[in-house]
Amino acid sequence: MIKRSVSFVIRSPQHPALVLAVRRPPDDADLPDAWGLPAGSLREGESWEDAVRRAAREKLGVEVAVGRTIEEGRIARRDHTLHMRLFEARVVRGEPRVPQSTAGVTQYTDFEWADAARFVPAAAAGSLCCRLYLKSVGRDDRTGSTSSSG
Repeated sequence: MIKRSVSFVIRSPQHPALVLAVRRPPDDADLPDAWGLPAGSLREGESWEDAVRRAAREKLGVEVAVGRTIEEGRIARRDHTLHMRLFEARVVRGEPRVPQSTAGVTQYTDFEWADAARFVPAAAAGSLCCRLYLKSVGRDDRTGSTSSSG
């Protein structure tokens, strides 16, 4: 079974090198207490971009404009394959706040503006959104060091 999901990068308006990082709850089945990017699963008949907008509302309390697809990838989980697209997004209304009161979706316990190093531990633990983000900025998902091609 394939589960389609989105994740998105919101850059800090004051410091574009920093992006919004969110902390997953301690009872999260896959990555308890891990810091990552905002993400959400697609619902039946929902477009990738609509899923980004919905996840931003339900999990951060903001309205976003969805930009380009940054990366895309897959990873095997216990009972499914996760297929994820990583998008650019920009807050157009509201300020991020967690947790939100929307039931039935993962609610984050904290957020901060962070650099790429924040995502290395979760990437090493199997976070696909963190791996995709680190790849997009040329960082190794296990060590955080800059990748070189050769």
